[in-house]
Amino acid sequence: MTYATQQALVDRFGELEILQLTDRDNVGSIDAEVVASALADADELIDSYIAARAALPLATVPERLVRVAGDIARYFLHADAPTEQVRTAYKDSLTWLRDVAAGKATLGDDGVTAAGPASATIEFVGDDRLMSRTGLKDF
Repeated sequence: MTYATQQALVDRFGELEILQLTDRDNVGSIDAEVVASALADADELIDSYIAARAALPLATVPERLVRVAGDIARYFLHADAPTEQVRTAYKDSLTWLRDVAAGKATLGDDGVTAAGPASATIEFVGDDRLMSRTGLKDF
């Protein structure tokens, strides 16, 4: 599932910035493959956090998650030289994702609620003990 789109990045950060970050062959247009790769990496990172709290794929994508995906993808597009603003937005997004995974934050108010952690525990249920160190129970 894709949380953000190329158009969402353009709408949020401007066409010029996305062009400058993706036009590696200097052809004068946004390289959709570079954008798709950054968005896929962002989605994978997001899923690694929210899978602990919600069934994936999500039925609807909260707007907050679109913004987070955009900030993460933008950070990935900046590669080796993110600005302080880009780095801060990325770190803030990771903090929020950690809070979602820990149950301290929700995915948003768009009708998506955290489902609770997936349980991997095993519980054994049985009868009361019949034998102890001091004796047996009467039947």
